[in-house]
Amino acid sequence: MEALAQRLSQLDAEAGGAMRVVMFYDTLMRRRVDLPALARASANLAECVAGVRLHGSGRVICMGSDGRAAPEGSASTTTAIILDEEEVGVVWLERSGEPGPLDDLVLERLAIAVAAVLERYGPARTTMADPALIELVISSGSEEAARARALRLLGFSADLPLRVIAVRTSLPLDRIGGLICPAHLVKAAPLADVGVLLATTVDAQRFPEDVRAGIGAAGCPSRSWRQARTALRFTSTREPVVSYSDLGALALLAELPPELVRENSDVAAVAQLSPEDVETLEVYCANGSLRRAAELLHLHHSSVARRLDQIGKAVGVDLTAPTGLLRARLALTTWRLFTR
Repeated sequence: MEALAQRLSQLDAEAGGAMRVVMFYDTLMRRRVDLPALARASANLAECVAGVRLHGSGRVICMGSDGRAAPEGSASTTTAIILDEEEVGVVWLERSGEPGPLDDLVLERLAIAVAAVLERYGPARTTMADPALIELVISSGSEEAARARALRLLGFSADLPLRVIAVRTSLPLDRIGGLICPAHLVKAAPLADVGVLLATTVDAQRFPEDVRAGIGAAGCPSRSWRQARTALRFTSTREPVVSYSDLGALALLAELPPELVRENSDVAAVAQLSPEDVETLEVYCANGSLRRAAELLHLHHSSVARRLDQIGKAVGVDLTAPTGLLRARLALTTWRLFTR
């Protein structure tokens, strides 16, 4: 191949240059270099800034001809990165003057090489992922180097805050992922009895019906996973999606020892209520208003008042008093947490 390239360069300088470009990228692909190395090598070859942008994750890699990271400027030539017949990103060169005679070829081969890297580590826009990689990302026992590599294989940048979402649903996880994160990368996998989704941004208003979801705070994936599982425990029919950041001090209830919960008289009393009474108590505690509870339950306020009076006697608290209402809400919330 090298001998052929040398002969071609003697016959036609441009043809020889083209052959050398092809051989250059073939060598990089055989060496399985990563995306920053591809951008760095391309900038060195073209003797100008070279960049890579991935649409799904929003990741941008820009390298100067000196091998150092460079700020993104104005592209002189661009080429789309195509994977599975879909544009997943772009590559570009930033040349101050006219584009070079081989710039289009350089970008074509760079785009092919980037697509090969993405395909090797998982299609950039595929929602479903290897459960083993997801588990490696969210496990508290994972080493940081292994976690960073798993994030890279999934298409995420290790330095971007990540949210973990725990869901219980009969719907396909990829459908849910596409709804809650339509414009950014999202990865999903089933783990044990829950579905796990990873995303940098989440639209909590877009969850479909019949989905229970707990959303962890953005940051460390293992901590966000713990928070997501805790938030999932707080979900109910009337509040199917719960963000951990909205729980505040209520999240501390999830840390109570189960034996203490079982011994608490308020929790034990709530456990003896009928489903109808539990619903009434839940709506009243959530709103603190008799008339508002009646509206939501589609009952006359006098009927709700009688029912609450009976519930208060059964639980042993005065639901009209602020302290009694607080006790009832804590007992109801704690009972739900520890009966799932």
